[in-house]
Amino acid sequence: MPPPLILASSSPRRLMLLKQIGIVPDQVVSPDIDETPLRDESPRLYAVRMARTKAAAVRSADHLVLAADTVVAAGRRILPKAETESEVRACLTLLSGRRHRVLTAIILTAPDGRSTERVVESAVTFNRLTDDQIGRYIATGEGEGKAGGYAINGHAASFIRFLSGSHSGVVGLPLFETAQLLRGHDWQVP
Repeated sequence: MPPPLILASSSPRRLMLLKQIGIVPDQVVSPDIDETPLRDESPRLYAVRMARTKAAAVRSADHLVLAADTVVAAGRRILPKAETESEVRACLTLLSGRRHRVLTAIILTAPDGRSTERVVESAVTFNRLTDDQIGRYIATGEGEGKAGGYAINGHAASFIRFLSGSHSGVVGLPLFETAQLLRGHDWQVP
């Protein structure tokens, strides 16, 4: 029997994605960590550091711990998890008509301290957005609380002109890589 699983996340999307591939964690624990990027920290290093910090905050002596962090990056700039309408507007205005990267770092830590991790990078291109489109999207409330101010699995899907990489990674948890990590710890993933 594989050890039971803790999902170290407050994201309902990650829980939904795991259920999509038949995985139901034994526990869901929201790690309480400081998510402030370090000065001059690259988006990739930030995502990895956040995933590792979440896993460490929830470490367990008898459970596997799965942690992840998703970062939306425009060049070297890390876009915030938009908390207000004005932050959503700023993110969408910046992303309008251009390509950006979405990086999701995942880490699986075993009770014996072994850990494996992956970083999945996807490229996403938005269509050029009008002020009216941005305003209508903001009115849905969907972009608040989301990295980069949008949810690809919602209304913002109509903005996406191009996607290369992992759709589920852009949502918040790359399912192929997550399943591979779990299989490496004897989990029976359908």
